[in-house]
Amino acid sequence: MNELGEFLRSRRARIGPGDVGLPAGSGRRQTPGLRREELAAVAGVSVDYYVRLEQGRDSNPSAAVLDALAGALRLDEDEREHLRRLAGGRRGGVGRPAPVTARAGLRQLLETVRPAPAFVLTPGSDILAENPEGLALLDGLSEWPRGRRNIVRYIFRHPNARRVVVSWQRMAQDCVAHLRTVPPAQTEDLVAELGAVDADFRELWAHYDVRVKSGTQRSFSHPAVGRLDLNSEVLTVDDGQRLVVFQAAPGSPSADALALLSLAVPSAAAGTT
Repeated sequence: MNELGEFLRSRRARIGPGDVGLPAGSGRRQTPGLRREELAAVAGVSVDYYVRLEQGRDSNPSAAVLDALAGALRLDEDEREHLRRLAGGRRGGVGRPAPVTARAGLRQLLETVRPAPAFVLTPGSDILAENPEGLALLDGLSEWPRGRRNIVRYIFRHPNARRVVVSWQRMAQDCVAHLRTVPPAQTEDLVAELGAVDADFRELWAHYDVRVKSGTQRSFSHPAVGRLDLNSEVLTVDDGQRLVVFQAAPGSPSADALALLSLAVPSAAAGTT
């Protein structure tokens, strides 16, 4: 599969001539967005060369060409980095595999941040460890065996997810956009599984948003303690493991709800459930 071409086509379809200072031109457009020759003109490359890039007949553009294409396509920093990875051949999963066990220091932090719900995740959002509040926050997650626990899988496949996550659509979009930043060798099984069973996932995957997950506000509706308005923070370490912590504003109703949630869960060592 020519993923570089797929990405370029997806971004070319999102901008029109007016977005890059070109006249709309005459004649009916067969496809949305910029034509290939228009993008090539804005980026300052030949049409033939750009066509070769989209068709996968040239997969090693220079840094200058990548910068020109990124500027013409109005890419943000996450998208620019994704373009560089694709052009550099770093999407095949060659190199460091996904971690399979949580780092000891991150496991300790899971306990330290309690009662804030927290998880240690792989780049592809497999859950390597969690504290008791984290397991309780995603209602029903504890029903799944350790090897099946993955945040993206929970969002799309667990029957409780659309009730638990208040802004489900936004979280689903963020999860899929983040998956696009992970080497396919670490995510291809999950992508195939979700694509086979969930139309929402297929639509979001085809939309090809690219966005590294970072801290944001998330709201949850928990059956035992009610609504929780939390802020997530994400710490990523060298091997790709991510510590994700959900915090409530001090003195807020959500802080009180987290305290109640913590009272309802066991005090077992973090990540052993």
